[in-house]
Amino acid sequence: MRERHSAGRWGRAAQFPAPLTGRVRAAGAARVGAAARRGRGRVKHPVPRYQRRSPVHPGAWWLWSLSLGVAASRTTNPLLLALLITVTAYVVAVCRSRSAPWARSYGAFARLALAVLLVRLAFTVVLGSPVPGAHTLVTLPEVPLPHWAQGIRLGGKVTAEALVFALYDGLRIATLLICVGAANALANPARLLKSLPGALYELGVAVVVALTFAPHLVADVQRLRAARRLRGRPDSGVRGLLQVGLPVLEGALERSVALAAAMDARGYGRSADVPDRVRRTTAALTLGGLLGVCAGLYGLLTTEGGGYGLPLLLAGVAAALAGLRLGGRRSPRTRYRPDPWDARAWLVSGAGAAVAALLTLASVRDPAALQPGVVPLVAPALPLWPAAAVLLGLLPALIVPGDSEEEPS
Repeated sequence: MRERHSAGRWGRAAQFPAPLTGRVRAAGAARVGAAARRGRGRVKHPVPRYQRRSPVHPGAWWLWSLSLGVAASRTTNPLLLALLITVTAYVVAVCRSRSAPWARSYGAFARLALAVLLVRLAFTVVLGSPVPGAHTLVTLPEVPLPHWAQGIRLGGKVTAEALVFALYDGLRIATLLICVGAANALANPARLLKSLPGALYELGVAVVVALTFAPHLVADVQRLRAARRLRGRPDSGVRGLLQVGLPVLEGALERSVALAAAMDARGYGRSADVPDRVRRTTAALTLGGLLGVCAGLYGLLTTEGGGYGLPLLLAGVAAALAGLRLGGRRSPRTRYRPDPWDARAWLVSGAGAAVAALLTLASVRDPAALQPGVVPLVAPALPLWPAAAVLLGLLPALIVPGDSEEEPS
């Protein structure tokens, strides 16, 4: 049977004459050549990864997020705070990386902000509030305290004014945490470390390690919970939390040991030899600059020091920058593909600075709109031009829509 089948197959192949086979091959080659000539102008070769547009400088994302945090600290209006949270959530959803581990930290910071808000309300219910109120919601059993604990109570009347005041204050703290979470989700910490001056390299490594703790912790918890679900084991509740916590702690310790070994192999902490005169000049400039910055900020915050506050602040910043410049000689480092501070970085940081400046101006000109009162209890109103100023924070979502894919650092 095998020989008959083989012979039949070769027999069918032999039915076609050789000239016909050659003509078919020639016609096929002609069609392929014509198709190639027709599509010659439309062929798009893939662009190498290293030739693509570089992501926005991570320092610009941090300036944008911190500026929104400054704007949140200037108001307790829940409508403006909710608008700030919406702006950060939209920008993070559009501009963050899809595969980086730090990009998933925004949800963790949002849950932390919600927990802080609930704790703030719980403290008001249990410990009371100094805000007087006329609308009593519930009266809890009050525990008598000794005379040295005056001003503190356990239980008692819970008023609507006290709860609303706690809600406004807790929402402001929650917005600050969410702004920090947006910076963690948008900025690559490794690229941020490369942008620091040489004098701050050791300090920058410690800060970056601290900032990446939360994203790596979230990634480890998600990975372990997914593994437990695949094995049919519980991943929620107290039992699931206890069984996930130990592997997460073990992974954190292993990552710490590996990081210490990598830092030691790369010569972390080593410094170049510089003259004593340069070292003393660097210390004097840095210390004097920091003192000048503190004195200048104090002068700007007080009414009596308005004349000398700004010049002293500028002089302190200049001295501190000069000290950092000289201190960079002790840490000679080279940078491979340094991140450029391009026009997009200026627009991103400028959008956040504009929001902070306009909200600060609004808090001075119309404090009642940005700080709604609770005694008497009134519904908050949305001020129009401060709300329009907050919407300027959406500018990064319009100019950086393609930042979802990070370059290898």
